[in-house]
Amino acid sequence: MGVVMFYHLTRSAPEETLSMLLPRALGQGWRVMVRGTDRDALNRLDTRLWLDEAHPFLPHGMEGGPHDAVQPILLGLGPAVNAAQGLFLIDGAETTVEEARPLERVWLLFDGGDGMQLSAARQKWKALTEAGLPAQYWSEESGRWEKKAEKG
Repeated sequence: MGVVMFYHLTRSAPEETLSMLLPRALGQGWRVMVRGTDRDALNRLDTRLWLDEAHPFLPHGMEGGPHDAVQPILLGLGPAVNAAQGLFLIDGAETTVEEARPLERVWLLFDGGDGMQLSAARQKWKALTEAGLPAQYWSEESGRWEKKAEKG
């Protein structure tokens, strides 16, 4: 059982935070799924991952392609079909305790300026930690990422 990491975004966009975290996940040798709720936002992320000169190339694909099962990073709206060991949740995407429990890591990125995302993240923290999953809460409010809470 891995750790669920909550990232409270107050200064960065999800794409910026993903650009920092995805290379770390790949560096662990993990396949990951980036699950969103908005196909257009995932398409923008896909373009950024292909064209962003400020960051190294990250091998990835959009769900629905012929090679989904072997993608190191799969972007999509549905289940992780790439044997992912890690799951990134953006734009209010969901997971269950059953899905999260066997993963090495779950990252929940939420917009601190969006009251609905903030409330959903609090509810998800409560549900996952009460189910026995260890969790960490990270905030960038000070200008750099700091771990503010840990449970389990």
